Amino acid sequence: MKPLLIFLVLLASVAHAQQDPLYAQYLLNPIVINPAYAGLNNNMSLMAGYRTQWTGLEGNPRTLQANGHTSILNNKAGAGLLLVQDRIGNMTTTEISASLAYKLNLDETTFSFGMQAGMQNFKTDYSDLVIHDDGDPAFMGNGGVTRLNVGAGAILKNERYMIGLSVPRLLPTKFSNDGQEFELYNQHLYLFGAYVFYLNENIRFKPAALLKAVNGAPASVDLALNFNIHAVHTAGIFTRQFNAYGVLLQTVLQDKFRFGYVFELPSQSVGTQFTSHEITVGIVLSAFDFHEQSTGNF
Repeated sequence: MKPLLIFLVLLASVAHAQQDPLYAQYLLNPIVINPAYAGLNNNMSLMAGYRTQWTGLEGNPRTLQANGHTSILNNKAGAGLLLVQDRIGNMTTTEISASLAYKLNLDETTFSFGMQAGMQNFKTDYSDLVIHDDGDPAFMGNGGVTRLNVGAGAILKNERYMIGLSVPRLLPTKFSNDGQEFELYNQHLYLFGAYVFYLNENIRFKPAALLKAVNGAPASVDLALNFNIHAVHTAGIFTRQFNAYGVLLQTVLQDKFRFGYVFELPSQSVGTQFTSHEITVGIVLSAFDFHEQSTGNF
């Protein structure tokens, strides 16, 4: 049974609008935040991931996602499908969205613009809470709302760099309960970039940054320093707002199977030592005769 105190703490964090799930491996799986990545590497990609934040804390955030996307029309466009379930405390958000992207080849650089559309379901379950006043109408029954949402993004990429800008969910969502209106979701803007330095023929250095901004909350910045060895193994360190620090490990097997793991630890200033973990697995395929197997640096 989840104590009401935990519920109130978690509810306070989403009072202005619920935050998007956190993803530390956004460069391995950019479509979770930017629909323009659909089919960008001229192949088919199938990925799945799970993140548990503040492991050991009752009611901690947990995110499960799966996606697939492919290049179509002789690599002139891309299409994808994204499934996400995000749970924090007694609140669960489930999303399904489809994306389409159009690609322009500019010499050795590709510009992609994408859009996505789908459904978001917000559900609140009070059955596991300890309610002091059983007759409180604010906690009677279970609340839920389903809304259509659309998003857009753009990416500029070549073998040296990748820059992306997106608002994956453009429409805010509000929920009414017992005459009170709550803002469940507001737009999130993502800006990310990465650059590859070739230190020698076997080692590449790939610094990256991600800016996330949402109305009603401070902007968040992720900074990462990654090293890629033999274009197969990646190891790096990162920080989120210098309030959390982590280690990122990724590897590629047989040029198509992809595995990633993140260990994250909050700084002492946060006041808690609950760790976070993120796992990503996937496969890249040449499903059509115009597909390519390798994804390059991104």
